[in-house]
Amino acid sequence: MRTAYSVETVRAAERELMARLPEGALMRRAAAGLAAACADVLGRVYGSRVVLLVGSGNNGGDALHAGARLARRGAGVSAVLLAPEHAHPGGLAALRRAGGRVVGTDGAEELIGRSDLVVDGIVGIGGTGGLRPDAVPLAEAAERARAAVVAVDLPSGVDADTGEVRGRALRADLTVTFGTHKPGLLIDPAREYAGAVRLVDIGLTLPDEPEVEALQHADVARLLPVPAAESDKYRRGVVGIAAGSARYPGAAVLAVAGALRGGAGAVRYVGPAGQAVIARFPETLVSDRGPKHAGRVQAWVVGPGAGDDAATVAEVLAADVPVLIDADGLRLAEASAVRGRRAPTLMTPHAGEAAALLGVERVEVEGGRLDAVRELAGRYGAAVLLKGSTTLVVGVGVGVGVGVGAGAGAGAGADARAGVGGGGGPVRVNPTGTSWLATAGSGDVLSGLGGSLLAAGLSAVDAGSAAAYLHGLAGRFAADGAPVGARDVAEAVAGAWRSVVRG
Repeated sequence: MRTAYSVETVRAAERELMARLPEGALMRRAAAGLAAACADVLGRVYGSRVVLLVGSGNNGGDALHAGARLARRGAGVSAVLLAPEHAHPGGLAALRRAGGRVVGTDGAEELIGRSDLVVDGIVGIGGTGGLRPDAVPLAEAAERARAAVVAVDLPSGVDADTGEVRGRALRADLTVTFGTHKPGLLIDPAREYAGAVRLVDIGLTLPDEPEVEALQHADVARLLPVPAAESDKYRRGVVGIAAGSARYPGAAVLAVAGALRGGAGAVRYVGPAGQAVIARFPETLVSDRGPKHAGRVQAWVVGPGAGDDAATVAEVLAADVPVLIDADGLRLAEASAVRGRRAPTLMTPHAGEAAALLGVERVEVEGGRLDAVRELAGRYGAAVLLKGSTTLVVGVGVGVGVGVGAGAGAGAGADARAGVGGGGGPVRVNPTGTSWLATAGSGDVLSGLGGSLLAAGLSAVDAGSAAAYLHGLAGRFAADGAPVGARDVAEAVAGAWRSVVRG
């Protein structure tokens, strides 16, 4: 599992460690890791041309010390100082002793254009907002150049804690981060600026619970249900799918397709698309009598392609079993009915649906995903899976009132029920997936898969996390670099499951 901690937590850990180490030792550790990563990018250090973009403080100091190491190995290293009066004195002295040179911003763009490697040490993890105007031409020159760009700790101009990019930022090919990942390295839009990420261990002691975590194969494998010798279809769990309409029968078919591959022992379908479902999946238990008369289920999925069927959505929300709400169900569900549920609830909006629920513009959700997913969980007293280029999953009542949209008081009731549906904890970031998953019906498959995992006994957060992981992996397998349809994604889930279990 990859974990990420806030700037405040990282700085506290750094202070504690620096108090036990000789002065400058921690920076030298970071610089050694940074220099090694730069050498790997260069391949041949001797004779290479390296430009350091150096801001004030310790981030620039890391770059200068790493540059000194590269200079001692025969690289021609030039440091462009954006704030000469605030440049790290120890780093400057080390670079000069190693034969590196220090220059101002005049002529720096031409210097960058002739370089083999640019090291972004402009802004550290405490930076907020985009790049200052004097740094923008250098960032643009770096992106135009044929040189590789390596960011120190995180790309300059991105927010370390939230992943937001409020203005101009520098895109890196590689980010070398120290001690732990920062949330912004895992969450878009900042994540796309980071390139590949290399973690350098500098000896920090961090709390057990991070702010953000990203599951990996082994973590998901431990969550996936495995039938026991005595299992039958009912003991494995039965998931109910209330989806589809005369206009959107395919949503029902795709949700059932995802559910059949999600670990539950049986799938019950209720709704007007029964004939389409049974024609495609004859193993489905089909009913047209509504959720109350469908038979026993251990979880429900409601909403995909439901049109304006508010009565069915309300009936499902009244059930005392876990419920996954998606698509039209998010629009039709009464907020009070969601907050009043005692069984776990998992909401799975995309950015547009989340914006509608929060009363903000879509761009605000896409630019501040972490705040948005926390705000939704707090307002609705439900676990939330926010779909997108990075899918986020968070438990009940996390971050009430964090500031996306108008008021946040609606989530007050969630605090007393923080154990429902996952009980808060770190925000989970899904590391799998592909842009080819942006295709009609893909979300319906995800809903069925998540509902099936709920029925198999996983918590809302675990079901959402495992479903997103498998769904993203299935999308990769199905697409393999080419366009893919939602049905292809559903058919690839079994292969993704096997890949996870086998490691």
